[in-house]
Amino acid sequence: MAKAGKRYPLLLYTRMMDRWWPPVFLIGLAYLALAWWLRQELYTRLTQPWKWMTMDGVGILCVLASLMMLIFRRSAYVRAYPDHLLVATPFLRMNISYRRILRTSTARMAVLFPPARMPFLKRDTIEPLLSYTAVVIDMNALPIARSALRFFLSPFFFKDQTPHIILLVQNWMAFSTELESMRATRGTEAPTVRRPQSSILSQLPRK
Repeated sequence: MAKAGKRYPLLLYTRMMDRWWPPVFLIGLAYLALAWWLRQELYTRLTQPWKWMTMDGVGILCVLASLMMLIFRRSAYVRAYPDHLLVATPFLRMNISYRRILRTSTARMAVLFPPARMPFLKRDTIEPLLSYTAVVIDMNALPIARSALRFFLSPFFFKDQTPHIILLVQNWMAFSTELESMRATRGTEAPTVRRPQSSILSQLPRK
């Protein structure tokens, strides 16, 4: 049986985590500082303790969320298997059967997402990746509802409303070659022939 391919980290996911974890961490520190300041006031600490407790809880949650983003920044990846393609993030595992894939192609991110047509915030997010080449996988249908995918994946995984997904990895040539090799060999392996099991009657001595 053919082996699974390599893991290729998804650069878009890494970029989003790198962009968001520092401000979330700073927001958490700000809430913790405000909670500490409120707690120093004797009147607030005795009569309205919920104020500093709420600030403290929000601050801790923000700090923990930012640390999770930092830990998970390279945990999203794509990997080709003999019969399907796996797109995995910390909160999503999507198997794309090769039967769904119509074709694959490559394109530069700047072509897929022209920066001149994007709002400033989106352009600032994707700008470091515009010179990279992505692998576009067109399908006959998405394996998961688009609304669910939008919740777990960045909008830059999709260029329009057609069933497809954009995969941006560091070594796109190796990934594309591996994927096409898996698709080409799908179903070509010889089936395993099972020998009929011998029964007790067949083991009796013949006359």
